[in-house]
Amino acid sequence: MRESPYPLERELGMQFYATDTAGIGGTLRTVPDDFIVDEIPLDKKGGTSGPYLICRLTKTNWELQHAVKEIAKRLNISHRRIGWAGTKDRNARTTQLVSIYKVTPEQVAALHIKDITIEVIGEANEQLSLGDLAGNRFDILIRNADVEDLTSQVATVTGAAAVALPNYFGLQRFGVIRPLTHRVGELILRGEYEQAVATYVGQAFPLEKEEAQRARTLYRETRDAALALRELPVPMSFERSMLSYLQAHPGDYPGALRQLPPKLLSMFVSAFQSYLFNCALSHRLAAGNTLAEAVPGDRLIFANGRTDTATAASRAAVSLHLSRGRCSIALFMPGRDDKGAPAGDETTRGMLADLGITPDHFRRASEFVQTKFDGAWRPIALRTTVDSAIQGSDLHLKFTLPPGHYATTVCREYMKADPVRMV
Repeated sequence: MRESPYPLERELGMQFYATDTAGIGGTLRTVPDDFIVDEIPLDKKGGTSGPYLICRLTKTNWELQHAVKEIAKRLNISHRRIGWAGTKDRNARTTQLVSIYKVTPEQVAALHIKDITIEVIGEANEQLSLGDLAGNRFDILIRNADVEDLTSQVATVTGAAAVALPNYFGLQRFGVIRPLTHRVGELILRGEYEQAVATYVGQAFPLEKEEAQRARTLYRETRDAALALRELPVPMSFERSMLSYLQAHPGDYPGALRQLPPKLLSMFVSAFQSYLFNCALSHRLAAGNTLAEAVPGDRLIFANGRTDTATAASRAAVSLHLSRGRCSIALFMPGRDDKGAPAGDETTRGMLADLGITPDHFRRASEFVQTKFDGAWRPIALRTTVDSAIQGSDLHLKFTLPPGHYATTVCREYMKADPVRMV
């Protein structure tokens, strides 16, 4: 095990690597085609006919929420009529299914949007919802790696990936250029809506364009929606929608937040849950516990969703189950219902106590966002078979991950580089 030296990763709870080897360095996503994602759909959902068109969406260098808004705009419908199973990377070429409510195949065929193709493949009587996928296939190129001892380093990480890597939520879960979604989520949980708006709109980051930084700083310092709106670049459509609302409805910060797409608004709170998980996982590793060996009191999650608790008496049997991939050690991600969270899970409970966050806060956020934020178990270990190939100073990786697992978590184990080189 090796500690990350990067402040951003440590701030987001991603404190450790599974392997002790030096990183190969390199750069991810030099061009979007260096990061290809193909969604693996579930069996056909909701029958073979119905009001929802099921479409295959392929996009290059588009953030999903913005792509959906553009598609909705061209179709002259609300973006709320478009559903999807998983949120894909922006700086990448991604293919996934989306559902569109009550539009015709001819309307979809008439769409022409740069770097987006959308193809009707069927109909259903249910929309696609988050989680309605079997997983994702990744085809990734890491360029300009450190070639010294490259073969040995790659072999070590590839071997570790087949056993267990820390199943962190990756950087994109918190925002690639502006890693603050979890902070906005915490503020929504607290009911501090004005500060949530000020953080989302007004917090500038160094990797942003200067004009965006200036406009954000102007709003943070003045809280003048009309003044900042004049300075905000046109492509910043979410921020502009919020400030336009505040210009018409001064002081209505809850209303301003609701100008965001519902799925984006809900992602703030779930990002805070993700942050808590990352921190709890790092705390476990810092305490000397491993990813693949259970200690008494650990909760186990099986492939069918069943959970159990490891005991001293069951240690041998649990070890066998873990080695054969039948179950995984899991940590509890808190929500509005924390029933089933083990009493011994003191790390997350301690963090929540320090922050003053209770299940009531999640219940209030659920009502505000209109999304259930239930507690959930998440495996602490990521396991995958990686097909790796060295091409001069480049490393080509192919692997498949279940829903909710992050390819950048695999890539960071190879690279051990500054996270800005992975965005």
